[in-house]
Amino acid sequence: MELNTGDTAFMLIATALVMFMTPGLALFYGGLVRSKNVLSTTMQSFLCLGIVSIIWVVYGYSLSFGPDVGNIIGNLDNAFLKGVGWEAGTGRTIPDLLFCAFQLMFAIITPALITGAYAERMKFSAYLLFTAAWVSLVYFPVCHWVWGGGWLADMGALDFAGGTVIHINSGAAALVCAIVLGRRKGFGRDAIHPNNLPMTVLGAGILWFGWFGFNAGSALSAGPIAALALMTTQVATGAGALGWVFAEWKIQGKPTTLGAASGAVAGLVAITPACGFVTPLWAIVIGGVAGVLCYLGVILKSKLGYDDALDVVAVHGIGGLWGALATGIFASVGAQGLLYGNPKQLMVQAVGAGAAIVYSVIVSFVLLKIIDAIVGLRVDSEGEQQGLDVVEHSEVGYSI
Repeated sequence: MELNTGDTAFMLIATALVMFMTPGLALFYGGLVRSKNVLSTTMQSFLCLGIVSIIWVVYGYSLSFGPDVGNIIGNLDNAFLKGVGWEAGTGRTIPDLLFCAFQLMFAIITPALITGAYAERMKFSAYLLFTAAWVSLVYFPVCHWVWGGGWLADMGALDFAGGTVIHINSGAAALVCAIVLGRRKGFGRDAIHPNNLPMTVLGAGILWFGWFGFNAGSALSAGPIAALALMTTQVATGAGALGWVFAEWKIQGKPTTLGAASGAVAGLVAITPACGFVTPLWAIVIGGVAGVLCYLGVILKSKLGYDDALDVVAVHGIGGLWGALATGIFASVGAQGLLYGNPKQLMVQAVGAGAAIVYSVIVSFVLLKIIDAIVGLRVDSEGEQQGLDVVEHSEVGYSI
């Protein structure tokens, strides 16, 4: 297809918006931890911009979107971005290089999401190894399965902007990280409060803003589907914030600012796979249900006793799973779900979600065990008590 300057301009903006989400995530997570870990937590998100960018150029893009090998992974024909230029790719009206850059931003934020599960206790060296290994051995294959011409794409799995590839995938890995690393020192006994909720709300606002590029940009052109994705994203996010706030108001007796921010992110997560396939009215349902389900997921974590520090499993794992299944129920634009006469789509969505969960859990567990044997996963008890900012980075976020 021929290059379209309007589509190219739109996708340049969308790519920049998705990049901005990772610093937004750094603020969101950074405000939730204790003050002695604010910089280490912020850095774990922010540095993914460097780690994943280099890997993506060397082999990541090729494994994700290169010519298919066995419906499982791409080959290395596009390693070092060989053959990825400024001409329009097959079926696209934007330069191949721009498509590559847009998809890079997705690959960056996915391992950054996982950092919330092991916040305040993982060594920096272990973080570096896990991020590089996980994105290579988990993200790239699952991305290829769904978006690169792999077996889930052949089955007809729907994932407009990353419910399975990003949120279910990272949520499953987060659960494994929380269990393998174990609880933080004093978890369940000492009060562990966020150090800066306004920072978290600012981060949530940046995520909401950037998510328009995330979802609308996944249309890859400035057309009606992008407009639909933008609108469904907005209303689902608002419904998610309200759903979470009303649920905690009913159960805890008080609505909270943290609940509003968390509910907004839950709505964003849940609408991601469905945003280009459903109408705005169904998007409100998806977002509202997500707010309630993800809040209940936080309560379930407390009952089960695992220490997912920043609720990655509840928000991204449960929210992503609900969104993937909801796509199979409510899809009516460009595809039909259960309510529109196609029950098979719901089954395909369930298979895709289940495959991502099983694969991510197994490979993440093996990676963590290997890294633990090489460098160790956790800082020692004294270092954790002192805080990772000083112990790992010799700096502090706040001067008294």
